[in-house]
Amino acid sequence: MNKKEIILGIDIGGTTTTIGFTDYEGNMLLETVRPTRAEQHITAYLPRLYEAVDALYTPLRAHNVWVATGIGAPNGNYFKGTVENPPNLQWGGVIPLCDLFEKQYKVPTFLTNDANAAAIGEMKFGAAKGMKDFILLTLGTGLGSGIVVDGELVYGHTGFAGELGHSTVNYNGRLCGCGRRGCLETYVSVTGIRRTVSKLLADSLVYSELRDISQNDLTGEMITDAALQGDKIALEAFEYTGRIFGMKLAEFSVFTSPEAFILFGGLARAKDLLLQPTLKYMEANMFPAFHGKIKLIFSALQDKNAAVLGACALAWHELEKQKRTI
Repeated sequence: MNKKEIILGIDIGGTTTTIGFTDYEGNMLLETVRPTRAEQHITAYLPRLYEAVDALYTPLRAHNVWVATGIGAPNGNYFKGTVENPPNLQWGGVIPLCDLFEKQYKVPTFLTNDANAAAIGEMKFGAAKGMKDFILLTLGTGLGSGIVVDGELVYGHTGFAGELGHSTVNYNGRLCGCGRRGCLETYVSVTGIRRTVSKLLADSLVYSELRDISQNDLTGEMITDAALQGDKIALEAFEYTGRIFGMKLAEFSVFTSPEAFILFGGLARAKDLLLQPTLKYMEANMFPAFHGKIKLIFSALQDKNAAVLGACALAWHELEKQKRTI
């Protein structure tokens, strides 16, 4: 009996690492979540990761063959297969993660950052099926992005292209974790809208149910729920966020002329609260040739394990590229 080809996908986050095996259609066969323990060095992390992978693959081994691995990781360099000084992991320096994984398991391994992996996952399994030109934006703690042109992810000269979250909104604006000021992600992200709400509350005496919640306890879900109940501060926060986001999307469109911008992540769960003002300001600021020609849509993988699916999609995509060149 021929064994079915499967891929291992790994998403490495500062808090947890998620691993899973999928088939070519994106069906998740088995998955597990383990603590990353970001304070530990890579030499302590890898044995725990290998143990989790071995345990997951054991029941699949009889009927499946593991053909490749895809990894999504912070500061993942696609060209070199390295994780380079990740901000939320105490690994230190440049880690040759693909080489280490291939040495352990003798299967080809591919790596990129989590937003790029999510974009490939969207192209293979989600809302971007059939698209060759689109930009995926992940709206979580920060703002990540994956840019696809002619069916291929844009990595740039260094392997780190697509940091749209660090384009500038205001050169004297909010301090960003990268050390600069006014980066887009300080305004358009879950963290960004929390900062906006705090500023609006400080500058206004308007009643809001959000006044009784501390900044540390305030969540994106709370702001969304308040807006749905007609809270004026919450609604103004989404309008402000959508204005900045829409103007920047109009700006981004002139670079690659995408078929769609696809929104994913915690802030995207606000749906029309975010979509409507963003679309309004995007169209109002759009280069005339692009009016009405760029879709603004939500991810089709929002409620699935998109991070692992994206990592698996990366590996499937790379295997297909290799077959085309043989």
